Amino acid sequence: MKTELIIRSNSSDIDFALLKDGKLIELNKETSDNKFSVGDIFLAKIGKVLPGLNAAFVNVGYPKDGFLHYHDLGAQVQSLNKFIKKVSTGRYKEFTLKNFRFEKDINKDGSINDVLKSGQNLLVQIVKEPISTKGPRLSSELSIAGRYLVLVPFSDRISVSQKIADPKEKDRLKRLAKSIKPKGFGVILRTVAEGKKVAELDKDLQNSLGRWKSLCKHIANTNTPTKILSELNRASSILRDVMNDSFTNIVTNDETLKLEIKEYLQEIYPEKENIVRLHRSKVPIFEKYGIERQIKTSFGKTVSMSKGAYLVIEHTEALHVIDVNSGNRSNKAGSQEETALEVNLIAATEIARQLQLRDMGGIIVVDFIDMHSPENRNKLYQHLKEQMAFDRTKHKILPPSKFGLVQITRQRVRPELSIKTTEPNPNANGEVEAPIVIVDKIEAELERLVSNPKNKKVELNVHPFVASYLTKGISSIRFRWYLKHKKWIQVIPRDAYRYLQYKFKVRK
Repeated sequence: MKTELIIRSNSSDIDFALLKDGKLIELNKETSDNKFSVGDIFLAKIGKVLPGLNAAFVNVGYPKDGFLHYHDLGAQVQSLNKFIKKVSTGRYKEFTLKNFRFEKDINKDGSINDVLKSGQNLLVQIVKEPISTKGPRLSSELSIAGRYLVLVPFSDRISVSQKIADPKEKDRLKRLAKSIKPKGFGVILRTVAEGKKVAELDKDLQNSLGRWKSLCKHIANTNTPTKILSELNRASSILRDVMNDSFTNIVTNDETLKLEIKEYLQEIYPEKENIVRLHRSKVPIFEKYGIERQIKTSFGKTVSMSKGAYLVIEHTEALHVIDVNSGNRSNKAGSQEETALEVNLIAATEIARQLQLRDMGGIIVVDFIDMHSPENRNKLYQHLKEQMAFDRTKHKILPPSKFGLVQITRQRVRPELSIKTTEPNPNANGEVEAPIVIVDKIEAELERLVSNPKNKKVELNVHPFVASYLTKGISSIRFRWYLKHKKWIQVIPRDAYRYLQYKFKVRK
């Protein structure tokens, strides 16, 4: 598997595209005005305390106050409060917690009234960015993420990522963490810590401790609300979370960003420093790597897949609904059940990609094509779980119901990525899908037709504009079809057709 990170920078924001074997699987945007990112830590002021909700509203500087529930306080919030009071004076500089006297854990079923008071200062961390009309979701159980481990102040717990399945490796990592863990701090070993030596873990731990000490220095004589520790920029956080041996290319069109990434890779993955390159071509960076095309064909209401199948993705206030369609396709499979299984497996792979690509969160209901065999339903369920295993966001998948519905919950920590893929209709008022989207649908249907040896000749009838788009130039789209399928496709312009109307005619 070949993984590439393509970074496009302009004056106001930075776009990050993660490709696996040339296919877009993740798209992120970092805007210069986003001051409330997941992982940012603020010294904030408690606003209204609401016993009925067992929660408090907290002023972090956003127009809407953040929301802090009692269960997000953390068991050692009393120790955190005591620590903030001491450090705020400027005289207490023992930031390692080595000699700090801890308070008792708060009651799991207690009341927020007993812990927080209106006007009180508190360290809080953003766990969910502001979405729609809601302010950020907050936690006072702080964590500082590193490459191999997460440092948790005011804790003594050592835990290992559930994605590390080997019990012996889990025990080894726990022993190593226990040997280097400072007093007063908990440690969570991340998936990428698997197989790492104690020296690498300790170096990462010391980096996180340095960030904690830097945070503490900013508390003294600071007005509230103030951000006192920022999460890494998106480029660094993506590399920190997903960097591995499969990365073959990191390309950016910004010289400064290139130097920053190289510097960060020297710390976390020095052997990959040489894969960072500067884009110098006159062709825009996202066009050069085929990302613009993939964005337009992946973010519409309808998403085409191989062999003529397609998805319809609908968004409502309460949930997302995905419908799987086989399309007008014939199949060599011996039965409708085999056809349904084949389409469903293709759809499951694309759905896993779409959830990650659009960063869809909340409740997702997928209407797969009905299958009567329990064995086939289980095959689909296992395949979907395997495809979703690459998703770093917390999620849960339920087995298919008798109606063929699969329910997925996926944690939402940022606003869903929504990209407009329609363009003005040149023939009438309103908008239509971009031509490139229609080309994708045409290619999916063409693949089905040319795979049938009985079809001796395939003819495509389209609007003159689209016909010109398909046949223009020596290396036209039609010529690429010929190289791929070893069959010449006749493209016929039809003046009577609507802009994006098309029809195939086949001769046996």
